[in-house]
Amino acid sequence: MDNESNKILLESIRRLLRRDAKSHLLKIVKKTHAADLALVFDSLSIHNQRRLFDLIDDVVIKGEVFSNLDEDTFLGFVDGMNLDDIVEILDLMPRDDVADLLGRLPVEKSDAILEKMIKEGSEEVEGLLHYEDDTAGGIMVPEFIALQEDTTAGEAIQSLQKEHLDVEMPFYLYVVDANGKLIGVSSLRQLVVVPSNTPLKNFMTTDVFAVKTDMDQEEVAKIVARYDILAVPVVDDTNNLVGIVTVDDVIDIIREEATEDILKMAGVGGEEFIETQSVLRSTRIRLPWLSASFIGGIVAFFIIGHFEGSLKKLAYLAAFIPVIMGMGGNIGTQTSTIVVRGLATGRLNIRDTWAVVFKELAVGFILGAVYGIAIGAVAQLRYSMAMVALSVGLAVVSSMAIAALVGSMVPMGFARINIDPAVATGPFVTTAIDIVSVYFYFQIATTLLGI
Repeated sequence: MDNESNKILLESIRRLLRRDAKSHLLKIVKKTHAADLALVFDSLSIHNQRRLFDLIDDVVIKGEVFSNLDEDTFLGFVDGMNLDDIVEILDLMPRDDVADLLGRLPVEKSDAILEKMIKEGSEEVEGLLHYEDDTAGGIMVPEFIALQEDTTAGEAIQSLQKEHLDVEMPFYLYVVDANGKLIGVSSLRQLVVVPSNTPLKNFMTTDVFAVKTDMDQEEVAKIVARYDILAVPVVDDTNNLVGIVTVDDVIDIIREEATEDILKMAGVGGEEFIETQSVLRSTRIRLPWLSASFIGGIVAFFIIGHFEGSLKKLAYLAAFIPVIMGMGGNIGTQTSTIVVRGLATGRLNIRDTWAVVFKELAVGFILGAVYGIAIGAVAQLRYSMAMVALSVGLAVVSSMAIAALVGSMVPMGFARINIDPAVATGPFVTTAIDIVSVYFYFQIATTLLGI
C-alpha cells in the first residue's frame, strides 16, 4: 500500500473508531493486510489499538501484526495484555519472529511467556535467544526440510506432503548425512523433474552456500543478494544444519542496515526516528555527534584568527571562504558516500583501498581544476587582481582534491579496523575537510600575496 492509501486507511479507521462503527471496522480489518494494520497501530492511542486488535478474530493475523509493529509500539501494546493472550498468539508464530519479539521484552516477562508456551516451541525459541540479535543464529528459522542422501525423490515428496506442511520456506530441501551435517541441497523443481526412484545424492547440488551461526546479519544479506537464493542454510562449527535464513528476513535486514547507515551519515547515531523518540532522547542521541562539528568549528576559528592580519589587509579574502569550504565539503560527502555504499554492498573490498583512494583523488583534482578556474575567473572579474584569482583557484583545487582523498581514505580506514564506515560520512569527514580547506586557502593566499 502506498503512502496516500495508508493515510486514507488511517483516517477511515480513526473516523470509524470515533463513531464506534464496529461492523464497518470489521470489514476493513478483514480486507487489510497485517503489515498495513501495523502501520495504522503506530498512529493510534493504546486504547484505540486495543479496540482495533480485538476485532481481529484470526490469531495468525494477530501474530503478523505483532511482527510488523514498531518496537516502542509493541512494548506499549503488550504491557497491559494478559500473559495467556500473548502466549496464544506467539505459539502460532514463526519461531524466529517470536525470538525477536521476546528479545524486546524485559527478561522476567519473556521468561514467564516461555514457561507458558508449548514445550517444543519454547525450546526452539530459547535456542534462538542464545545467539546475538544481529547474527545469522539470531535471525534464522529453526524449521526446515532436511532428509538423508539415500532418500528417493518420491519419498521426499511424500515427506513434504505429510511431515513438513508448516515449514515457512519449502522451496529448498536440504540433504544431511547420518550425523546431521549439511552435504547438499535440492530445489523443488529438481525434485519433481527426476524419476521418483532417484536418490537425492544423485541430483543434489553439493556446492552449498552456507553461513555460520555467528556471522553478522549484514554479511548474510550480502550472500543471499549475491547468489539470488530464497534462503541460506545456517550451520554450527561442526557443519551441523541448525536453521535457515529466509529472503523475507534478508529484506528486513537490508532495510534496517540501510536506515542505520543513512542516520549515521547524517550524524544522529543510527537510532533516531522523529516519530518514536522523545525530545530528551533525541537530544541525547545527537549531542555527542555534533561535538565533532563544534570542535572543528573551534579549530577553524583559531586558524582564521591566526591569519587575522591577512584578513585586515585584504578583507575580501573572507568572501571566498564559504565557496571553498562548500565545494570541499560537497565532494568529500560525495566520495565518502560512494565508498561507504560500495563497502556495504560488497562492490568494494578493503583490499582495493589504494586503487579507490587514487581514483577518487584524481577525480577530486580534475573537478577542483575545473571549478578552480571558474571561481578564479569570477575573482579576477570582481577584483582585477591576478594573484587573488590564482590564490582562490588553487585553494579550490587543493580543497577538493584533499576532500576526495579524506572522503575515500577515512571510510576505508574505518572498515579496516572494524568500525562502521558510515560514521565517516557524518560530521567527522565534513568537519575535517572544513578545517583543511580554510588552512590551505589562507596559507596559499598569504604566500602568493606576500602578506
